[in-house]
Amino acid sequence: MSLSSARQRRPTAASPPSDDRYSKDAKDNRRTTGGEDEGIKWFLPFLALGLLRHMSASSNLIHDCDEVFNYWEPLHFLLYRSGFQTWEYSSDFALRSYLYLFIHALVAGPASLIFGEHKVRVFYSVRLFLGVISTITETILVVAISRRYGKRLACYILAMLCLTSGCFFASTSFLPSSFSMYAVTLSSALFLLEKYAAAVSVAAAGVILGWPFSILVFLPVTVYSLIRGPFRRVFLSGLLSSGFFLVLSFVADYYCYGRTTFSVFNLLKYNVLGGGESHLYGTEGPLFYFRNGFNNFNFAFILALLFLGIVPFARKKYAPDLLIVVSPVYIWLAFMSLQAHKEERFLYPIYPLICVAAAAVIDSFPDFFYDKYSSQQSIFEKYAMALHITPDMPGKVLSDAIPSVLLPCCKDTNEEDLT
Repeated sequence: MSLSSARQRRPTAASPPSDDRYSKDAKDNRRTTGGEDEGIKWFLPFLALGLLRHMSASSNLIHDCDEVFNYWEPLHFLLYRSGFQTWEYSSDFALRSYLYLFIHALVAGPASLIFGEHKVRVFYSVRLFLGVISTITETILVVAISRRYGKRLACYILAMLCLTSGCFFASTSFLPSSFSMYAVTLSSALFLLEKYAAAVSVAAAGVILGWPFSILVFLPVTVYSLIRGPFRRVFLSGLLSSGFFLVLSFVADYYCYGRTTFSVFNLLKYNVLGGGESHLYGTEGPLFYFRNGFNNFNFAFILALLFLGIVPFARKKYAPDLLIVVSPVYIWLAFMSLQAHKEERFLYPIYPLICVAAAAVIDSFPDFFYDKYSSQQSIFEKYAMALHITPDMPGKVLSDAIPSVLLPCCKDTNEEDLT
């Protein structure tokens, strides 16, 4: 069959509109009218992530000494009235908020009453609690992505959340940076679901209850939530949530430290205004987090860094919402790389966003090829036209390249068959 009579890939102006259920228009219509394409259901991501987070809770190592001495030991003191105290918990400095410990004591306390002196079971109870929080927040993110951008991108993200080593051990670490990671995941999901007031409230919890320095990670979603949503409602939601959490933190610190103090402000004052000497605990070069990111995410980390490069080609698909969600990856990497003192746990808040960025790059690969539902030429067609490559040129090249030694074998073949 000649090339001129081949099936046309692109519909002409006279062609009737496609009724293909997989076309872009059909997908958008089902998405807006509440049709059958509602994205991934809750059960699949919850089951997959739940199994992996249970595995992390039961087999994950303690990767950071701060997790032991700054969180497990003080929690042990709250439960059993014995435990070591670090200088951060000294009333002279009061850099750590006991409110973060009280949240985990809600699970550890009843567990200690049930299991008595079997402290290992109490330990795993807290670990399972962290795994459940991680599972819930990441499931909401996957469902939000599937409803907004389709099942394919959501499946890529789900696979990376389940299989990357970084998410495996960060998900059940007893650290404020992990708590901020939960909040970043949930806040980003609520932003994509257009629940802007809730997204800002969760961001406030991640900063005050978790890690105050993670405010830079929440900044893009918070700012755009104020712009997108009803400003008064979103602003009041963030203000009231922040005030509520600050009062709780103040009360917890007053009760535990025995004096009027404010640990959130003390931490910021010591590290920012007071010239905290964190460099005494070790310094690393500016490439430390890039090496660490590759170690924890392999080539997915490289793909995540390439997200900004594919935005111009997938601007209609990912900009601005997904770009807003992913932008903290670059903000946080740049900010933390400029600090002399570096630790692996400092990157925990952006771990799920790395998976989102990498999955978006993989999902955009087909956009570089010809899309029969698109009225525009693909990037490869434009290059072909610039090089004067015609559709029948590959056939001509192949026919001209037939070695002459094969021609005797084809002496009974008509000339028309060769062309």
